[in-house]
Amino acid sequence: MSEELVGNCLVAQSGGPTAVINASVAGVVAEALNNPCIEEVYGGINGVLGILKEELIDLAEESQQIIRGLRYTPASALGTCRFKLKRDLDYDRVLQVFEAHNIRYFFYCGGNDSQDTADKISKLAQSKGYELRVIGVPKTIDNDLVTTDHCPGYGSVVKYLCTVIRETALDHEAMGQHDLVSIVEVMGRNAGWIAAGATLAKGKDNPDDAPHLIYLPELPFSKEKFVDDVQAVLKKNKYCMVVVGEGLLDKDGNYVANSATSKDAFGHQQLGGVGDFLAGVLEQNLAVKARSSKLGTGQRAATHCSSQTDNDEAFMAGKAAVRAAVEGETDKMVILVRAEGENYVCETSLAPLSEIANGVKEIPEDWISEDGTSMTAKFIKYCQPLIQGEVQVPYENGVPAYVRLSKRRIRKVLDSHEFE
Repeated sequence: MSEELVGNCLVAQSGGPTAVINASVAGVVAEALNNPCIEEVYGGINGVLGILKEELIDLAEESQQIIRGLRYTPASALGTCRFKLKRDLDYDRVLQVFEAHNIRYFFYCGGNDSQDTADKISKLAQSKGYELRVIGVPKTIDNDLVTTDHCPGYGSVVKYLCTVIRETALDHEAMGQHDLVSIVEVMGRNAGWIAAGATLAKGKDNPDDAPHLIYLPELPFSKEKFVDDVQAVLKKNKYCMVVVGEGLLDKDGNYVANSATSKDAFGHQQLGGVGDFLAGVLEQNLAVKARSSKLGTGQRAATHCSSQTDNDEAFMAGKAAVRAAVEGETDKMVILVRAEGENYVCETSLAPLSEIANGVKEIPEDWISEDGTSMTAKFIKYCQPLIQGEVQVPYENGVPAYVRLSKRRIRKVLDSHEFE
């Protein structure tokens, strides 16, 4: 046990939300309130962007009912951003805000880029002699963070996707006459974890259930093979359902569908349209009805159809982050570790932020079948436990009754002209 560090803590969220990212914040708040060395519990509005503007809220002033309600509320309750700190002035400003409000513990809920930001903030504090403990809390539906077995948010998006697949498949089974092809485009820039998860929609004893074909960014895409694959499915089934990751690549490593020219703050190409592209390929080569649907942000916001296992682990990760920091850890991210044994058990550990930042975890080769369009038993064993259990969402007048933070602002003490 290291020397006790007394001060305030700050938690913020960054990047694309998930169905369970607020559960991690609830875990941070619950654990922070139980530690006497943490005097105040603050939240940053819209990630580092809000920290730059000194827009902080008092989470200790929120009712316990609202904090508990975060467990079943989607999106980022604190607000989020895709803002990249680039200037030395920006990093210095973050540290000034921390000093002004005696922030000694910083918890950043986010993915690869967010953990890189957290790592750089921590290194700056160390170089300035400011005692600060920084712990990352994993978040991403893409499930592509290295070192962790899986990521909070992934199990829920797979559960939602499989539900949509099963419901849509019944519709198509009723309407198809060996001429209907449905293409579902899902998120996943550099790794196909989400698309792969759709395989869990298949019935246990019926390999002909949808989805019939899955295309992943890990494997080069061939138009000719795609057309042949679809034809083979339609010979046996009344319809063909395809699931494709948005980051699908050709043999030269280029995005198959890259109509957008814009990039985000971290230099990532804005993707979308691969489903429409594949539908066009089929209409040009086969006499079929090809439909394309893009689930969009709905897949990451569907708490009403999220995984209780995922929710519990997100909450656990938030609590573990606070415990680690209070015990003296810093420059680490909480990771989820799968215990050995037949029954699924998940525990937490820590990994250096520098190992997570900007890395990408792809699906192992032996988890993808030789046909390149389905998943092996190894993947199913990995993924199946992550979608178990249903989150109980309260309803009011027939619709989900989610919560909102009151967001009581902390008084600003710095000159903010440059950062407005």
